[in-house]
Amino acid sequence: MWLRVAFHKRLPLEKHLSMKFISVFTLLLSIVFISCDRPLPSLANVDQERWKNDKSGCKGDRAAMLQPLKEQKAKLQGLSEMQIVKLLGKPDQNELYKRNQKFFFYWISGPKCSTDSLRLGIRFTAMGFAKEISFE
Repeated sequence: MWLRVAFHKRLPLEKHLSMKFISVFTLLLSIVFISCDRPLPSLANVDQERWKNDKSGCKGDRAAMLQPLKEQKAKLQGLSEMQIVKLLGKPDQNELYKRNQKFFFYWISGPKCSTDSLRLGIRFTAMGFAKEISFE
């Protein structure tokens, strides 16, 4: 009888310690995953503030940065949606397709202010990473 009582008294303590261990382990694992985020690349000759402030490409600032952006489009591949938003700002248009594929579009010269409309298209995978960069 004494062993049974002692065993039952220790069981809640063991459960408590294992729950504490799981909580700490989960927290540490989350910190590791968050800190492993790929750093934002720097885009040479692309002024991010001017890009973000030229909504729909009507000011012509985005068109002036078109060539440097084309030359560095590989730097955008593999970035997450949030990293793209930090780098280029909120997209002018976004679309959701089958299998959770998402597209962000940034107008370089938009249809609201030009007859020749051109846009930067970024296709994301279902996991939320930029897979394809195109100029349409």
